Amino acid sequence: MKVLGDPDRRIRLTLLLFVVAFLAIAGWAVFLQTVNAQEISRRVDLRHVEEIDTPAHRGTIFDRDGNELAVGVQAKTVIADPKLIANPQAEADALAPVLGIDAGTLSRELSNKDTGFVYLARKVDPSVGDRVDQIVKTGHLAGIETRPEEKRVYPQNQLAAQVIGYAGTDNKGLAGMELELDNVLRGRPGRQRVITAGDGSQIETVSLQEGVPGTDVWLTIDQSIQYETEKVLADTVRQWKAKGAEAVVMNPRTGAIYALASVPTVDANQFPNLTDEQKRNRPVVDSYEPGSIFKVVTATAALEEHTYTPGQTLYLPTSLEMGGFTIQDAFSRGPVNWDMGQILIHSSNIGAVKIGMSVGARKLNGWIGRFGFGSPTGIDFPGEARGIVVPVSRWSASTIGNVPIGQGISVTPLQMALAYCAVANGGLEPKPYLVRRIGGKDVPAPAGKPVMSAATASQLTRYLVGVVDDGGAPAAKIDGYSVAGKTGTAQMIDPDGRYSNQNYIGSFVGFAPSGDPKLLVLVKVVEPHPFGGGMTVAAPAFQKITQFALQKLGISPE
Repeated sequence: MKVLGDPDRRIRLTLLLFVVAFLAIAGWAVFLQTVNAQEISRRVDLRHVEEIDTPAHRGTIFDRDGNELAVGVQAKTVIADPKLIANPQAEADALAPVLGIDAGTLSRELSNKDTGFVYLARKVDPSVGDRVDQIVKTGHLAGIETRPEEKRVYPQNQLAAQVIGYAGTDNKGLAGMELELDNVLRGRPGRQRVITAGDGSQIETVSLQEGVPGTDVWLTIDQSIQYETEKVLADTVRQWKAKGAEAVVMNPRTGAIYALASVPTVDANQFPNLTDEQKRNRPVVDSYEPGSIFKVVTATAALEEHTYTPGQTLYLPTSLEMGGFTIQDAFSRGPVNWDMGQILIHSSNIGAVKIGMSVGARKLNGWIGRFGFGSPTGIDFPGEARGIVVPVSRWSASTIGNVPIGQGISVTPLQMALAYCAVANGGLEPKPYLVRRIGGKDVPAPAGKPVMSAATASQLTRYLVGVVDDGGAPAAKIDGYSVAGKTGTAQMIDPDGRYSNQNYIGSFVGFAPSGDPKLLVLVKVVEPHPFGGGMTVAAPAFQKITQFALQKLGISPE
């Protein structure tokens, strides 16, 4: 009789167990290779490795005192891989209320199987991104994820918007100082390797290269002076129903710009939605015929060429025929004998033309070039205009009758301001600049250029003080300070090419304290109505801006 412990029986049982195990393994292999092969293949194919850039922090733009003008703030971007999404409508219904996007539109984006990447929302508030992450996690949504991005924000909104410019969606500078300083501000992005599972979840993230943040920049712009300048210009535009107004506020010694203003202002946070005209930093990129404030250039040429001697008087008739045109002063008067100071006080066109004629076309044109008209100033701002200066070879018989009074020549407000800086600075014209410091390193003031002798600059200053003190521009006076300056009332050109009798540009440019100039301001008001010239429209605005800036900068009275 055989018992359980019989060796033959144990051997047969063991063999039976091996056969069963083998058949089970073989059956599972057949199942994997046939029944479930397609699903396994799909899961393997969907798992992938991706290398992505991690955005670098963009440097902050500050004003001269450290106030933020442009900053980068943390945001999140929501992306999707439509190839991983089995039910686009369900996922769209879950995400649409959070993203503020129409569910139908979102569903169409998620249904596009031709792409493995689509943006659903760029640079949303981090709280929105967190809600998306929570929905994805709790709802087990495949193919949806959020990534950190930085959003460019302009906390001062309208302040100096046309100067600062803006950076686009990809944080690349596209206008203004954002464009000018893009290489400094943008930094270098990092690099990551992201391993993603078939269901869209991240398995592993490896840093391949650390990003380098952009460098902070401090401008010469003074936030308080810029704000006051824009406010005064806006008030002036409203009062005179003007088309617009511009201003330059700067240090005549160094060329540092405290304010560049264009009114109407714009919101820098809305820059992509603005027209090209609205984006223009007009004191730098637009040119115009300056009118009587250009007479200081004519006066400089005569003093330097010694065709006029201080104290000398000129006989000025009531009108002057020149190249088929009649030149007259802007006010009625009889024949007079005036010196250069009186000619500037009364802004006599006939007097300026006679002074220009004494210099001659060739030499006068040479002095125009010496001041830098017709050439960019070299300011660190993109798109600067050159202005228009007609070569002396193309001057007609009447050109000597209009260029000395600021007609037939086109300049930028910045170029015109620099001409008066040369007078204020003892004959040395500074080079304007907007960048004060990059990172921890101060940017030195660029070297200027000599334009006239110190004696000529001193003589012109006395004349310009007389303009303000002796009736040429009483509205420009500032208590406690001696002001030197000049008015301008320029006729605009109508569409038919003729000078308008209705539309004018009123301007005033001056500096203070006249004995030791530390501040220069130019104001330009376009098409004030009813008629108003530099004396009545621009001089009061100059006075308000200059008085505020003198106090803000701590410039003591003489």
